[in-house]
Amino acid sequence: MKICDLHTHSIYSDGTFSPKEIIDSAVNIGLEAVALCDHNTVDGLPEFLAAAENKSIQAIAGAEFSVDYNGKELHLLGLFIPESAFGTVSELMEDVNEKKRQSNIALIASLNRAGYEIDYEEVKKLTPDGKFNRAHIAEELTRKGYTESIDQAFKTLLSKKAGYYVEPQRIPFFDMIEFIKSVGAVPVLAHPFLDLNKDELEILLPLAKSRGLAGMECYYSKYTEEQTSDALELTERFGLKFSGGSDFHGSRKPDIMLGTGKGNLKIPYDWVAELETCK
Repeated sequence: MKICDLHTHSIYSDGTFSPKEIIDSAVNIGLEAVALCDHNTVDGLPEFLAAAENKSIQAIAGAEFSVDYNGKELHLLGLFIPESAFGTVSELMEDVNEKKRQSNIALIASLNRAGYEIDYEEVKKLTPDGKFNRAHIAEELTRKGYTESIDQAFKTLLSKKAGYYVEPQRIPFFDMIEFIKSVGAVPVLAHPFLDLNKDELEILLPLAKSRGLAGMECYYSKYTEEQTSDALELTERFGLKFSGGSDFHGSRKPDIMLGTGKGNLKIPYDWVAELETCK
């Protein structure tokens, strides 16, 4: 069975592999296709596509967009972003990333006031372009011994309940679906069961499809068997395309492997061709 991975991250967001290393690793493990979906940026895609030239793999240019749905953060993948649209996407993301930067500044300032000595400039050095998110702050908190792991940092100091983190303003969910479609890419709802339950999805999905949503992640590293089953059933019921991905981040999520997730993934390459028909 030919398999793929339609959700990975590189050093251009919060992963630890370069785009080239993702391509090389995907080839080494025998994937037929791999998608790079860094958070709110397409900056790593030129390197990613160049690395795949003359290689036995299909490189899918993507991005993972943080969006707002009724006050809740959801994530949308844009898959098969045309190279001609990279500039358009970057322009839209300038304001998003500036709001994220201000949120990071406020978060670190709040942590500093509480006695957690985290330096903004030091965290910036963890990425090639200085853009970072909570995963990088979690890494720094862990490195300094304030938390035992990145996961623990998210569950404690960096959770919204802790009071240090204030979410940045995000683009509305339905507006981002329409934007992804407008640049010739394919909008896919990422890991919905991390954010919504089945009842909520039964309300959201028909509305989202009417605005252009093409697919939903059905195979995902952190899904239970029940969630996988529900995702497959909902996707089929509402006439969406199947998608799946590991959400690979390298050493920042050491329990999640490229292509296979936690050993529970085998994403059919046939799904790529089905998704491509939605361009």
